[in-house]
Amino acid sequence: MDGVAVEPDVTAWEDRVAQLRVLARERLAPVATAGPHGRVNRRLVAALAEAGVSPRLFPSSLGGSAADRVAATELCLLREAIAAESPTAETTLAVQGLGSYPILLAGRPELARRWIPEVAGGRAVAAFALTEPDAGSDAAALRLRAERDGDGYRLTGEKVWISHAPDADVYTVFARTTPDAGARGVTAFAVPGDAPGLTGEPLELLAPHAIGRLVFDGVPVTAEQVLGDVDAGFRVAMATLDRFRPSVGAAAVGMAQAALEAACDHAASRRAFGQELRDFQAVSHRLADMATRIQAARLLVRDAARLHDAGARPTRSAAMAKLFATEVAQEVVDGAIQVHGAAGLRRGHLLEELYREVRALRIYEGASEIQRTIIARELFRDR
Repeated sequence: MDGVAVEPDVTAWEDRVAQLRVLARERLAPVATAGPHGRVNRRLVAALAEAGVSPRLFPSSLGGSAADRVAATELCLLREAIAAESPTAETTLAVQGLGSYPILLAGRPELARRWIPEVAGGRAVAAFALTEPDAGSDAAALRLRAERDGDGYRLTGEKVWISHAPDADVYTVFARTTPDAGARGVTAFAVPGDAPGLTGEPLELLAPHAIGRLVFDGVPVTAEQVLGDVDAGFRVAMATLDRFRPSVGAAAVGMAQAALEAACDHAASRRAFGQELRDFQAVSHRLADMATRIQAARLLVRDAARLHDAGARPTRSAAMAKLFATEVAQEVVDGAIQVHGAAGLRRGHLLEELYREVRALRIYEGASEIQRTIIARELFRDR
């Protein structure tokens, strides 16, 4: 490239993204499109495993194909590539990882052996049950009660906006074991989807995601189902989110890249006032700004992932990556629609899908406002 050296890992990353996009386009997108909207697509869950994608999130000792636990860089690479071709497949993969990672991270060995090979093999559906009607980003305000019952507990309360609910086979559930203790009184549990007293219902969103509400009516759990230590579930949640937040940014980058490519194709083929749209400076400069911001977001995401994998404290970099990438993706998709005009609003158009899909990224796993709060807190913590 004009005598400028390019880091080998950067080139390798781009090559792998390109290869994964082909796989997602040919093997995952058709299954995602044919599946039920608003409910778990078990054929897609199986297809992710058969294509060798979901096994990359888990160690080979537990039925996966990775050398160790989920590498943040690998997760980001997968989500960027798949999101560019099938946001539905990307979301399914992400929730499978998010729901099962606490079991891998903090579950007893027998619990990990029970669930991780099933999730890695596409035979079980996992979910991460943190949010409640009055406790979203404020995880320390959780009210789902875990009350002592002999050697175990009984869970009573409600969870809402839970991806893969009510169809998951196993839920990572965060419940309050010590009243009035804030974040220090929350415990994580692995709860089977068929547990007695557990019911739920699907909820409808702007985008047809598999998401729902769960009701716990004295659901019994044993001490063996505790993930990590009692009253230390908040640490399990934060360790999981720190690893997955940069990959939310990666998914945003993938969607933004797809929108940019669609806008460039349209600008190169659509003629107006005797010339192609790309020849209008207002259009070409807009596309240039979109491309620049996508690349900046991509680099922030990769930096956060590499810091995490190197063992550095990733909280601030993960928050920055998620904040910037998701905000950029929203702007880029909106800009791509503006370039297309009315055509971009047609139902069934790629941009119509992306416009619905991209909005959720600025909310889940900590809304943009929460990311700004985290970044500001970390700035003063460092001082």
